[in-house]
Amino acid sequence: MANEIPYVARLSIYPIKSLDRVDIETISVLKGGGLKRDREYALFDSSGRFVNGKRTDRIHAIRSEFDLENNRVALRIPAIDQPTLFHLDQERKALEAWLGEHLGLPIEVKQNVETGFPDDPAASGPTFISTATLEAIASWYPGLTVEDLRLRFRANIEISGVPAFWEDHLYTDSEEGVDFQVGEVQFIGVYPCQRCVVPTRDARTGDGYPNFQKTFVAKRRETLPDWATRSRFNHFYRLAINTRLPVTEAGKTIRIGDQLQI
Repeated sequence: MANEIPYVARLSIYPIKSLDRVDIETISVLKGGGLKRDREYALFDSSGRFVNGKRTDRIHAIRSEFDLENNRVALRIPAIDQPTLFHLDQERKALEAWLGEHLGLPIEVKQNVETGFPDDPAASGPTFISTATLEAIASWYPGLTVEDLRLRFRANIEISGVPAFWEDHLYTDSEEGVDFQVGEVQFIGVYPCQRCVVPTRDARTGDGYPNFQKTFVAKRRETLPDWATRSRFNHFYRLAINTRLPVTEAGKTIRIGDQLQI
């Protein structure tokens, strides 16, 4: 580790949970530990259950482009070239109707500006992965690129300057986690993220990749580095690191190029 200088290479947020990302240069931390505007909005059915990629592959066909400054989103599907533009607050009912039509069930769009809607409420900070890890995994799957893997695994912070699976340094067998710092922000690495069905599918179409999970599990077991805490792997369908942030970090900023120090 002595000659490795991990640094932030990419920052990504997902303003509407389960839809497309926005790549940014700098982002501030919410008091709930998440990143500002990340998963700020989420889709729910009439029973109050999440509507996401775990539940329906139809969501993958929806393309979204965000204008965060004006709080607008443009949505389209492959069959319709012309996007439909919505203001996320002022045109909420129209947005819900459009989503409901294309997902095939009534949709309610909810907002949480304080914590967002994290995938793991117990570890609600951003997820970390390294560029080298994505490159290594892409080599396991003929026809998939590094960008394909980014779209499938949907991490917030991508680090470079380190070898594949270096981020497995960022947790231990202790529930207290591993303290590390990115720029001015303190993090606690908690555990490797348990994956769902979403990475097995093409992020643009929803089509499944044959034996994706089976291949992943075999290769992850085979390539698990010596520095990984094996006790955290009750199974090997785990990738990227879930984090928590102390409440003291609210309002601090993360930037492209910030170095990571354990």
